[in-house]
Amino acid sequence: MITHTPKLVSLFAAAVSIFCAPFAFAAAAAQADAPASAKLAQRADQELRENILPFWLKHAPDRQRGGFVGQIDQDMTVHRDAPRGVLLTSRIVWTFSAAYRRFGNAEYRDMADRGYRDLIDRAWDAQHGGVFWTVLPNGKPADAGKHIYGQAFAIYALSEYARAFNHAEAKERAIALYRLVEEKAGDRTHGGYFEGFTRDWRRTDKTLQLLGTRAPKSQNTHLHIMEAYTNLLRIWPDPELRQRQRVLIELMLNRVMDPKTHHLGLFFAADWSPLSREVSYGHDIEFAWLVLEAAEVLGDEILIKHAKAAAVAIADVTLRKGVDGDGGVFNEGTLTAVTKPAKDWWPQAEAAVGFLNAFQLTGEKRFFDAAVHTWDFIEAKVIDRAHGDWHGALARDGTPLSHAKLSLWKCPYHNGRACLELSDRLRSLVRAP
Repeated sequence: MITHTPKLVSLFAAAVSIFCAPFAFAAAAAQADAPASAKLAQRADQELRENILPFWLKHAPDRQRGGFVGQIDQDMTVHRDAPRGVLLTSRIVWTFSAAYRRFGNAEYRDMADRGYRDLIDRAWDAQHGGVFWTVLPNGKPADAGKHIYGQAFAIYALSEYARAFNHAEAKERAIALYRLVEEKAGDRTHGGYFEGFTRDWRRTDKTLQLLGTRAPKSQNTHLHIMEAYTNLLRIWPDPELRQRQRVLIELMLNRVMDPKTHHLGLFFAADWSPLSREVSYGHDIEFAWLVLEAAEVLGDEILIKHAKAAAVAIADVTLRKGVDGDGGVFNEGTLTAVTKPAKDWWPQAEAAVGFLNAFQLTGEKRFFDAAVHTWDFIEAKVIDRAHGDWHGALARDGTPLSHAKLSLWKCPYHNGRACLELSDRLRSLVRAP
């Protein structure tokens, strides 16, 4: 078991300047331009309800065979025979369940229901448990492997569906997946979780090519297990789950994040030796706010302090090293230079939230300005004015690159969630005394 260790001392020290001032949130509200905050919240709501959600409602469903289509190209060519991934279905379920909780629209519930049935009727493995990675349009499994990344998103989606609709079966299935992940994937020696398994839960490295590596552990999978457990805790505050989450948060702060550079490693050996040197600015800033959310839902005050310090430090280094002059966030770099200056859609969404989160914690206007700057870039370059939703990838100058509009990986979760988060956080700032 991992406990609060000396490796967190630097984070704790960094937190002192934040938490000796008990009115940081009020300071942030005071320094924020209330009209600008209200306007940005309105822009986020409008983007969500008038562009993102309508695109997915119109184009994603397979109205002949049920579920969703597997791929739509940048020019809106639909590949109706393409396999579809559990990620696509899970992220649609999460997005439209969360949107229903906020707005109560019947069409959002219908979309969430469609996704739930697709997840259970086609992606669920009744024989061995868990969810398949991909399924064919006829409902048969295409890749029946059990990738823990996919299991995590199914837990995340089922928890949100249960939360939105008080759905007992969805809750029980989320719990069942959590127990499978703990039983089959947990590393009892070094902590954390292994990545890939066969359909019958035998560990294999073959599946890891999906994540671009043969490493047995990755930052990305652990980030999203943490995210999934956060959502499950909201509907099922089980003591064992709470302890698993506590250990996972500490692992993310101790092993996955470098407390000296405040960057996250990408790939690791079983014993957590780093196997990569790349920096993913999008994953860094996404972790910054997700780890704080995880600690707050857990309710561990020590971890909350550590997570707040980490969130601010990550936002600072991302702003200094990972953001272009136009407000767009680069894809990847090293400790010293940007190596992949293209700008995918999802880091932009996560950065807008991560910078606003840092502003709420510190009251430093540079973080508020950074969130607005990134959103300005999104509106100027990332939103697809011709077809709806967002371009998947852009060159450094903002020119759209070839990228699917809908695929296993291109889903409404990052940008839909960012709009919901921005709206909530900005309206809280405006309401704060």
